[in-house]
Amino acid sequence: MATIGPETRRLARELVELRREFHARPELGFQERWSASRIAGYLRELGLDVREGVAETGVTALLEGSGPGRTLLLRADMDALPLQELTGLPFASVNDGVMHACGHDAHMAVLLVAAKVLCSMRDRFAGRIRFVFQPNEEVAGARRMIDEGRLLDDPPVDGAIALHVWSGIPSGKISIQPGPVMAAMDEFRAVIRGRGGHTGAPHKAVDPVLAAANFISAAQMIQTREVDVLSPTLVMFGAVHAGGQASNIVPEKVELAGTVRYLYEGGPDSPERPLQRFERILAGICAASGTEYDLEWIPSNPCLVNDPAMAAVVREAAVSIVGEGNIVPFICTAGEDFAEFARSVPSAFAFVGTGNAAKGTDYPQHHPKFDVDEEALPAAAELFVRSALAFLAK
Repeated sequence: MATIGPETRRLARELVELRREFHARPELGFQERWSASRIAGYLRELGLDVREGVAETGVTALLEGSGPGRTLLLRADMDALPLQELTGLPFASVNDGVMHACGHDAHMAVLLVAAKVLCSMRDRFAGRIRFVFQPNEEVAGARRMIDEGRLLDDPPVDGAIALHVWSGIPSGKISIQPGPVMAAMDEFRAVIRGRGGHTGAPHKAVDPVLAAANFISAAQMIQTREVDVLSPTLVMFGAVHAGGQASNIVPEKVELAGTVRYLYEGGPDSPERPLQRFERILAGICAASGTEYDLEWIPSNPCLVNDPAMAAVVREAAVSIVGEGNIVPFICTAGEDFAEFARSVPSAFAFVGTGNAAKGTDYPQHHPKFDVDEEALPAAAELFVRSALAFLAK
């Protein structure tokens, strides 16, 4: 059992009710108007100075402690996914085709309850805490909120903390460690152009399908032959489009789309140079096949890297809640745009386990039956509280 403080324990039922409210009313990125209104109202009832409409739907609030000191930012994301829910829960989504299938409903509830607890303890710490409820994490909205809301410089922020509930980690366990913990992601869109013709006379055409097939296969060399296996790199093709309904036509072009993810510092200009390797292979295949190509990169998230000192603060708090034996290692090749905060100020990002097969909460993130073990949520709120108190006390 987790060691939960009396203030957080007293709010456990409220925490679950908040999570269910948010779960039933999911909203896509930059459309989180109901969620933002609910959050703003809750924070105002705590007596906080609240700002709404940051990057359209974002909400921030500032808590002043007992005197001058450092400033800590605590962040939760708000957006849901374009997914039809299949959980059958009594508080399932009422918005057709939209679902909280990643846990952001829990994140909002956890940070609200943590804010309530910290407000009741403001005489115990000096400094400030900025609570940030961010829109559009699934499509990388953090940078826009940082830029438009001046979140890091008004007042200047000394550190930032966020967390993610995670069904792949058993309930009762927490992961927090220094260094890279979630992957950078760059989306690509490529077009390989050939010359159309008849499949009965391929020598009179230039076949972009064969070039695309060779490229899809050859691009895997990046992760299996060119980059150290201890520097995870993942090249994935999510869409391939060529031709029309007829099977006897060599098409003019093939359109490809996918992602390159990597779990190391330095981004595309790191020594691993994943994007440059990708284009080198594409150019070589096209040169060998007589085709031409266009390539567009769409940056998404940088790699999320935990600052060692910040991670140590959160780890100490986590140990005090769940015990040393329940701190587990975990890194993930999914993206997380809290990385935009982490590359600007010393930051830490933790994972709180919510996976429980007996309760059916072990479906992966983004699954239509994804659910959260609500008994794990007080530990998540307590992690925010204890980490904040420890950071501001140093």
